[in-house]
Amino acid sequence: MKNIIIASTSTVHGGDYLEYLLPELKTHFEHCKTILFIPFARPAGLSHGDYTAKVALAFAKIDKELKGIHEFDDYSTAINRADGIFTGGGNTFLLVTQLYKYNIIDVLAEAVKSGTPYLGTSAGSNICGLTMQTTNDMPIIYPPSFDTLGLIPFNLNPHYLDANLQSTHMGETRETRINEFHSFNSFPVLGLREGSWLDVKGERIILKGNLTARLFRQDQIPLEVESESDLSFLK
Repeated sequence: MKNIIIASTSTVHGGDYLEYLLPELKTHFEHCKTILFIPFARPAGLSHGDYTAKVALAFAKIDKELKGIHEFDDYSTAINRADGIFTGGGNTFLLVTQLYKYNIIDVLAEAVKSGTPYLGTSAGSNICGLTMQTTNDMPIIYPPSFDTLGLIPFNLNPHYLDANLQSTHMGETRETRINEFHSFNSFPVLGLREGSWLDVKGERIILKGNLTARLFRQDQIPLEVESESDLSFLK
């Protein structure tokens, strides 16, 4: 049974890394001695080692050991033997390119679908959807495919921002960009605001956190989805 937390962000304003999620993660990874960390998204160009060290400090607060996947000789074996898995944020184009490069995107998907507890934040959440096409990231590298893990039957837009009506910025809003996506793609997109996450147990998908999420469906008016709503109906 799938057991997944899909979070918009790793850090909310004014908090430490993963601080707002630690109570949830303590339960989520309760039966995991060691967490396998996938640092491939490399925010701000951090090395895999430095990124892993940063994340390890957060997991130490809930008495969990963290190991970076780059520390293993065989990435597929590391995933299949993992107690739990966390894929961190950064650039989704880079993350997806690396998953394909090492031939582990299908291995990761199957492990999570088989019940290995998984946490994704930001880029690590983007890859939980059907494709990575609704990421906010710059295309700094060209992945072999936009197809991702398909753990949920829709796409995500982490870090979703509402239009600021007081701003003089004349560029496209996040909502405009998602509507552009729906000019060519039919599946739903959920805009996850900062501090929100999805709790996936089996086929049940529940919105968590204090804020609403914004649901976009092709040729329909966007909806505000309340926290604790069940999104399992989306297809």
